[in-house]
Amino acid sequence: MKINNNIIKNSILLGLTIFTSISCERNLTDDAVLSTYSKNPEVFIDTFSPNLGYGAFGGSKYSAFSVDTQVKYLGSASMRIDVPEVGDANGTYAGGVYIDQIGRNLTDYDALTFWIKSSHGATINELGFGNDFGLNKYNVTLKNVSVSTNWQKITIPIPDASKLIKEKGMFWYSEGPEDGHGYTFWIDEVKYERLGTIAHPMPSILDGVDTTQQTFIGSNITLTGLTETFNLVSGENKTVSVAPSYYTFKSSNTNVATVSELGAVSIVGSGTAVISATLGGITATGSLTLNSLGVFTPAPTPTPNAANVISIFSNHYTNVPVDTYNGYWGGSTTQGQDDIHINGDDIIKYTQLNYVGIQFSQPTINASLMTYFHIDIQVQNTTGLRNSIHVKLADFGANGVYGGGDDSEYELALNSANLASQNWVSFDVPLSNFTGLINRKHLAQVVLVSASGITDVLVDNIFLHN
Repeated sequence: MKINNNIIKNSILLGLTIFTSISCERNLTDDAVLSTYSKNPEVFIDTFSPNLGYGAFGGSKYSAFSVDTQVKYLGSASMRIDVPEVGDANGTYAGGVYIDQIGRNLTDYDALTFWIKSSHGATINELGFGNDFGLNKYNVTLKNVSVSTNWQKITIPIPDASKLIKEKGMFWYSEGPEDGHGYTFWIDEVKYERLGTIAHPMPSILDGVDTTQQTFIGSNITLTGLTETFNLVSGENKTVSVAPSYYTFKSSNTNVATVSELGAVSIVGSGTAVISATLGGITATGSLTLNSLGVFTPAPTPTPNAANVISIFSNHYTNVPVDTYNGYWGGSTTQGQDDIHINGDDIIKYTQLNYVGIQFSQPTINASLMTYFHIDIQVQNTTGLRNSIHVKLADFGANGVYGGGDDSEYELALNSANLASQNWVSFDVPLSNFTGLINRKHLAQVVLVSASGITDVLVDNIFLHN
């Protein structure tokens, strides 16, 4: 089992050990003061550099980090990370940040470098810099780093060093058990360098894809897939994930959409706008074309009392845990899931619909006391008959496992000429109509199946009630 710990970058600080404690605050608006921030490139060379502290990520094993005087690349000591076993009561993974309490001026450097080895071959989830247990404005992440029992040098390029005038996040790491077991890795000679050999920076947004999206006034979209690829002297292309504050974002029409320094896009008017970006003066590949249809009309407000509802997706009730709103099952062409966020309302948007499954199996739902299934649907495409869509409910049986031999399911057609109107249509269907659904004590799936030419839909308020 490989544990992915991407979410820990914003986790709470469990503890902070200060190696040298100095408190100092300066006004960054005073140009004369900028030069006073240390340009010391060293993070760990036999020992930690002055003012450096260590903080563990929330949920990690705090004691995973130590200083090892027996195993080292050079000198007298290295950083030792003991990744815990699966089930360790003291933490499910190893992860933490090395923070300079004052901040450093790193504008003279183009990379963070260090040497690394492990007790056996492994792939470390994430290594990087720029995580400061604050805004992490200039965070950079190198993912899936292969390590072995031999020392090797790792280079993490700096996307735009001119931003790092007062950087506190000197280094961070996150790694979980490999194949269910813990192991040890060592890091040594951690420092910032000006290599002068890092070439051909290629920034991207949205993973370099030109994307078009239909949206509405009041919708908020966060740009994703922010990366930059560099060519190293070895000939290797190195790609890192980059925090949005390194980029300069632009909207082609601010009357339609605005975009913040943090890559947050706000839809403010009707029409079309293209969101693009540059990094260090280089145009990023990828763009987002937004077609705003104007004011969004939400689905009707549900009326059943919350005490009589089991909600799968609705902002009006407390939802049960959902595994996925789109399992991307084999043969499914459907794109999208919980995609639209408008004025505090969350909407599911599905495109290229043939069939799509919403699964809630951990735990399953006991719907034996429920009598109705409710869903609100708005068809977006304008071709086809658009008068029918199918919904299937599936129960996984007492063993709670799909295909365990005690499953039951039934697919029902939801028919309405109003589906073609591009307005919300509410369906409140007696569960007794799902005649093949023999058991409702372990309900685990709602499946939507396209019919009569329906390919693009908005979905809201999926719940059971009595």
